[in-house]
This record gives sequence, C-alpha cells and structure tokens, in this order.
Amino acid sequence: MLEVRDLRVRYGAIEAVRGIDLSVRRGELVALVGSNGAGKSTLLKALAGILRPVSGSIVFDGEEVSKLPAHRIVSRGIVLVPEGRRLFADQTVLDNLLLGSYRRGNDDSRAPARVRAEEYLERFPVLRERRDRPAGTLSGGQQQMLAISRGLMARPRLLLLDEPSLGLAPLLVRQVFDTIAELRRQGMTILLVEQLAKLALRLADRAYVLVQGQITLHGQSEQLLNSAEIVRGYLGWGSGGKTGSSAPPHSPAQRR
Repeated sequence: MLEVRDLRVRYGAIEAVRGIDLSVRRGELVALVGSNGAGKSTLLKALAGILRPVSGSIVFDGEEVSKLPAHRIVSRGIVLVPEGRRLFADQTVLDNLLLGSYRRGNDDSRAPARVRAEEYLERFPVLRERRDRPAGTLSGGQQQMLAISRGLMARPRLLLLDEPSLGLAPLLVRQVFDTIAELRRQGMTILLVEQLAKLALRLADRAYVLVQGQITLHGQSEQLLNSAEIVRGYLGWGSGGKTGSSAPPHSPAQRR
C-alpha cells in the first residue's frame, strides 16, 4: 500500500530524515520506534503532506503523492493523528468529530457525517457522555480517544498514529493500545510511531528502528523483541524489561 524510497526531509540546513526506505502492506500494523529526536514525527508529517520532502518518493497505492498538499493526501486516504492530539479545544466533542469528516469527498454531506459521529460516540461511552462539552475539558486519555476517532471520521485507508501514549498515565496507555489493537483486528492499515517501543513491538507485525534520521534495523517485531542486543542497543530498555524513552549510554542513539 505504501512504498517510501530514499526520502529526505530538512529543516533549513538540518537533514532530519536521511534516505529512508520503508513499506507498509495492506492490513499491516507497522511500528516505527526510536529515541527522541530520531526523526519519527518528521517522517509522518512528510507522509501526511505537512512537510515537503527535498527528495525521494512516496507511493501510495501506485500513485506518487510526495508533492501533493496535505488536504489532497487526506482525500487519498492517508490520515494523521498527530502528536499532542491537536484538538480544537473550544469546540465540542461532537464538532471535533464532524471536522474530521471534512475531506471525505462525495460522502461529505452533513447527515452521513453525523451518523458516523454517533457510531464513534457509541464506541466510546465516555465521549458520548461529554459530546456537548468543549474538547479542552476532557482528560488526556479521553482527548486521545477523541483524536483517534476524529482521524477515523476521515475514513482512512492508512492511519498514521504519532505517539498516541504521550503524556498518559499507564492505565490510559493500556486503553489507547487496546483501541489500536481493535483497529488492527478490524483490518485497518496502521503506521505507528511510539516511544514505548516494547508495547509497540508487541502489537505490530513489523517494525523499523530509526536512529538519527536513518533506518538502522527493520524486521518482524517478534524477532526484534527477542534479540537482547537489539533491545539494549537500540530500543532503550535493559534485561529487566523496563521501557525507557532513550537508549542506553553506549548505543548509537546516544553517541550523536
């Protein structure tokens, strides 16, 4: 479904993504893991059209999309749930959901959008109870559920999830990952960026490890999880199984 080849993205003179090759098959959940500053969010923003690559290709279902603006990429079916949720805090829960349906092409009339919004309110009763409240009054976990639901309102064919666990308490992290697991069971194609690498790898089919803007490893998630060398050197937790947000002192990620 998605083929990325030799992708490069810069912020001014700084090359944040350097020659990345990556693929996602239809129906897969692929994880992209790495430490802070590795370029994970930059890559997702490039795929979503928010950042323009300086070179390389992004082919989605056979179409080159790297030069399309973000709203046309959404129309093609690539939808980003951004880091930090980025909700419209002064708008109601329902209005945030309706805004998510804005680029749904011919099925963008108000009535179908409201019907679909009601489906997600039924899926998450806590959102249904707060449907008429401003999104900014929700807890962090509730806001993440709303952000994911808003993304699903656009009927994505490829869902990009950027750090869905960020800033959440452990119990809420589990709820969010349960939601992602359910989407996977339903056949949704997902590219997941996540600092909690162990949780991401347990959920994913395949994974890529990003260090300093480059893919250093990729393979089946189970193989990456079962390799002690990879775990210690790239994914940031030790033999005790604790997940960390950065890699240990002697890993490539720390030598930058």
